[in-house]
Amino acid sequence: MSESASSGGRGVSVASAFAGMRSVAPVIFRAGCPDCRGRFELGANALRLAIGASSRTTFYSFTCPDCGASVRKPAGERIVELLTGGGVRTLRLHST
Repeated sequence: MSESASSGGRGVSVASAFAGMRSVAPVIFRAGCPDCRGRFELGANALRLAIGASSRTTFYSFTCPDCGASVRKPAGERIVELLTGGGVRTLRLHST
């Protein structure tokens, strides 16, 4: 990919194309812990998404900031869409 795009003979540098962009606010997800019943907000970097071959093997996980429990919850299509769109790291599970 080149650093300039040509449109009608005029080149636009990458720096000038992105000059007006503002930084994007980080996405925050609301979550709850089934162990301690705590409710809190987590950034995308605190969550992990695993996508398996079926709905039973597709889930997201995080560590509860209140009690330290490892939490694993099922993730349907909408949850997968929201988490991936929000920048959550994703692991694709393959069957052997």
